[in-house]
Amino acid sequence: MYDQTRAQQPADQTPGRAGRRTPGPEPLLPAERREEIVRRLGHAVNTFADAPREALEEAEAAFDEAAAQLAKALSEHREALRADWQNRDPETDSTELRLALRQYREITQRLLRA
Repeated sequence: MYDQTRAQQPADQTPGRAGRRTPGPEPLLPAERREEIVRRLGHAVNTFADAPREALEEAEAAFDEAAAQLAKALSEHREALRADWQNRDPETDSTELRLALRQYREITQRLLRA
């Protein structure tokens, strides 16, 4: 059986206990939004034979929705990250700033793997 959670794990992530992969980062979109977009794409695929143009329009709308939701989620994530480090005292410990840098690196690497 297809395991979507496991399939979404980065290839470079090593398995944890009992051969299972360790949990990866949280998805950027909530499960209900992802499921709705996947449902719409599935409907488009399933109706293509009977109504190809309408199926393509539905697939395009699902793509547009996914892109808009992803852009919104990334913008919110960026705002939260920036507020966290930008509002700190200039004398902030470099360890805390290093953590912010690590978070930027991780989210950017996730985007590049997508």
